[in-house]
Amino acid sequence: MRRYLFRFLDNLRLRWKMLVVVMPLVIVPIVLVGAIVGTIASRQAYLGITRTSMDDLQHMATFTTDLLNAHHQQFQVYKRDKQKTLNLELATLVNLSYNLVEAEHRQYTNGRLSLAAARQEARKSLRKVNVGETGYIYAMTTNGDLMVHLAREGENVYNERDENGRYFIRIMCEAARQSKPGEVLYIMYPWRNATLGDTHPRRKIVAYRYFREWDWIIAVGSYVDETYEDAAFERNSFEELKAKIRGKKVGDTGYIYCMDSKGTLMIHPFDEGANIFDARDVNGSYFIREMCRNKKGWIRYPWKNKGDRAARMKIVRYEYFKPWDWIVAVGSYEDEFYSEPNKIKGRITTSIVLLTLLVGAIASGMVVLASKVLTDPINRMIEVIRRVKRGRLNERMPEETSDEFGELAAAFNRMTTIIKHNKEMEATLTQQGKMASLGVLSSGVAHEINNPLGVILGYASYLEGKMSPDDPGFKYMHEIKRESKRCKKIVQDLLSYARTPKPVMEPTDINGLLEQIVDFAANHTDMHHVTVRTELCEDLPEIMADGDQIRQVAINLILNAGAAMAGGGSLVVGTAMADDGFIDISFRDTGAGIPADNLEKIFEPFFTTKEKGTGLGLAITKQIVEMHHGKVRIDSVVGVGTTVTIRLPREQEEL
Repeated sequence: MRRYLFRFLDNLRLRWKMLVVVMPLVIVPIVLVGAIVGTIASRQAYLGITRTSMDDLQHMATFTTDLLNAHHQQFQVYKRDKQKTLNLELATLVNLSYNLVEAEHRQYTNGRLSLAAARQEARKSLRKVNVGETGYIYAMTTNGDLMVHLAREGENVYNERDENGRYFIRIMCEAARQSKPGEVLYIMYPWRNATLGDTHPRRKIVAYRYFREWDWIIAVGSYVDETYEDAAFERNSFEELKAKIRGKKVGDTGYIYCMDSKGTLMIHPFDEGANIFDARDVNGSYFIREMCRNKKGWIRYPWKNKGDRAARMKIVRYEYFKPWDWIVAVGSYEDEFYSEPNKIKGRITTSIVLLTLLVGAIASGMVVLASKVLTDPINRMIEVIRRVKRGRLNERMPEETSDEFGELAAAFNRMTTIIKHNKEMEATLTQQGKMASLGVLSSGVAHEINNPLGVILGYASYLEGKMSPDDPGFKYMHEIKRESKRCKKIVQDLLSYARTPKPVMEPTDINGLLEQIVDFAANHTDMHHVTVRTELCEDLPEIMADGDQIRQVAINLILNAGAAMAGGGSLVVGTAMADDGFIDISFRDTGAGIPADNLEKIFEPFFTTKEKGTGLGLAITKQIVEMHHGKVRIDSVVGVGTTVTIRLPREQEEL
């Protein structure tokens, strides 16, 4: 049955084939393809929205941690500056107190006062000085006996310990014994003064100096938090930071919040200060405990807010901010992510139904238009022929049938294959002819140019020997010699282009080389209308390279850029370190740009768009760079400019 059916169809003419085939092939594929496309589109929409939303949550979390870090760094600098100021103030008070004690000691040594009276006067003077709100001056011996103190004078505090259990008095005494004359020492420790009503330790800083004649350690102490004149400013700034974070919205109802590792909310839109460590989701899971334990990651849990009829799935990205022991969390409900995909799914379903109905209504009209199918293959063939006529020999006609169209397509494809092969052979022969002509031309040019170059070098050397290095013309004469030598080398490179000359590798300072070349280019007659400047990486290392060849590459590219800016413009020569073991040398101009059709040809020998160009400059440039195991990249926009990037390896493999 099947065999007879296909034989029947094969014997029909094209018009009648359409009558039998078109009707089912129009309606059934529409339904199947619509269902498949709708399913795939919906799934991809869900996947894309999920990925985008998660990226947004990650971005918001990173943004918040960056915001906290910027605030933290700003006030770390602020506190360090305040600390320096405080140290200076305490040192001034210590030196003043030291001078008071020293003055009383002179009274004693001059016989005006007894030792006991001198010490008593010193005590009176030191007790009168206040430091901040609760700070004061005290003195003790290196054995820890308090000689001057507002409340504990006469006690021995050698074994006193701070809130961390450190014997800070012992440390002070030992440091004082070993101190140099006139040296002011510092110590900082946590201290809780119950007399002042302190409920938690505060950082205390003490500056002290040793008076050896009486074995007194004269100390000035103050609490750090009493010295910050701008504490209100810090609080206000922190409140502004919290307001910024609270003001960031995530989706329709999502938000950002911060908590410490104990679960206390430090920043939250409406529950700030509450501890949610034991909070559980609808399934009874302690999700906050998991966040505090992991510090960083993703978490997904069902959550029901007040007023919600049912729980909704929530996804949270959280990051750890170590300086404050905070966990930064960004959360949003998943159903808010999928609102758009759900709309897309509904529109796709509606479209499929409407399309099926529409196709069923107009299917009968397809028979009337069936004759159009006969002309479509012909039109496609004509289009391919037109593209081949424009030079696109890779174009092929589809050989889908075994009828007359298929036979014609196969014959045409064989013909284009033969034409393409002949074109390639012609191009190869032309290139070989050019290379042969180049060899002949180079030999003649070398002979004709080397002689006058020798004369130029000779006179330049003679004049250079007659000049003092301080002579302004000495530098230009040196440039004439160097560039004349380079010209000779260029001629030699032209001669050896076909045999790929091997570069002479030496440690080369690329920045220094480029500065010389830019200085030369600024004085070149072809570059007077161009502003040349450099953007060089300061820590660029030396690399193994042939300096003369790299100089030739740079000058070729600079002069090409100048030629592209006939009406004036700017050229930026820059260097940069790349992460993949290369250094980048860039030449960025504001010239006319290179058309896209020419970008693939500009490195071919003898291809040029200049009236007087030889077409060898960029070909030699690419050859030199590749011999250095490097790469050349050109980015160009017509009317905007061109950027040529030379990439050279920092460490050369053995050539």
